[in-house]
Amino acid sequence: MFSNSKTVLRFTLIASIRVANCIRGPFFHGNLKQLTRAEFIPVFAALLFARPVVGQAHPDFGGIWSSATATPLERPAKLKDKPFFTPAEAAEFERALEAQNENPVPQSTASEARTVGTYNRAFFEFGSHVVKTLRTSIITDPLDGRIPPLTPEAAAAKRRRQELLRNAARAQDLGLQDQCLVFPTAVPPMIPYRYNSNYQIIQTKDALVIHAEMIHDTRIIPLDRRPHLPSNVRLWLGDSVGHWEGSTLVVDTTNFNDAGGFYGEAGGMFGSDRNLHVVERFSFLDADTILYRFEVDDPSAFTRPWKGEVTIERSSGPIYEYACHEGNYALPDILKGFRAHERPN
Repeated sequence: MFSNSKTVLRFTLIASIRVANCIRGPFFHGNLKQLTRAEFIPVFAALLFARPVVGQAHPDFGGIWSSATATPLERPAKLKDKPFFTPAEAAEFERALEAQNENPVPQSTASEARTVGTYNRAFFEFGSHVVKTLRTSIITDPLDGRIPPLTPEAAAAKRRRQELLRNAARAQDLGLQDQCLVFPTAVPPMIPYRYNSNYQIIQTKDALVIHAEMIHDTRIIPLDRRPHLPSNVRLWLGDSVGHWEGSTLVVDTTNFNDAGGFYGEAGGMFGSDRNLHVVERFSFLDADTILYRFEVDDPSAFTRPWKGEVTIERSSGPIYEYACHEGNYALPDILKGFRAHERPN
């Protein structure tokens, strides 16, 4: 299974690091905590693809990273013709966003009396700074910094999905996040979320492993220019293959599934279907920052292709398990709430 003793040593080192992370985690109560599923996946992936990387000519993206940012996905209307901030403008934007994200003062309005509230700042993990390139939006093309319109067919699917979200009869009518199936932080392109936009990357000579904290999804990206899987194989995260172009890692992803027509859902999920094609480019902006660029092409979902970029910064870690299903009390409670609402008063 192992190519040589160096491979055994490398795998042992990776496994030791993961065990050490477990011991330092908040769930350690004096006994050695066994590897959780989230801890085991990247270690197992490293075992499968382990090769010596000593002397490799390419950059090493291995480490723990965060894409949390104050930069919005789409450019605000007031910044329509401004693709970049000046440093002073960026600082002012960050201060305004910090004030906006403060916990709201409770009010006893009739509207709020009908809601159950939401998370507060203790749960959110907003980025406190804009991306290091000082862009005013993650979207870079079209030039207005906005995601292109959906096609008529995709727009109709989005309306149907939004109606189901407002009147869910079963768990499958709820969003992908509600069902603990997938979050936008893990699916290419990896778009930052309001919290847990964290990754652990393990890089070997033959593969790049990207482990997303939410919801403990892992992509194993071969780097040997192999062809994509057959077109009848469809995956939630697609089929990713990579190659090097100088110091830039290029990852091409196809073979997405239809996602049940999940368009425009909570958490920034944009429209997509089985025709989605994503090209990602990883390069270093500096020693502690990855410049992550992506291109999205889905002719049956969007009226034109679009592009974006975000800076991903090195983090001290560790990454903890995001046990979505195990703690997903919200899904049955949401359905119970719908049924209670339907009963006559």
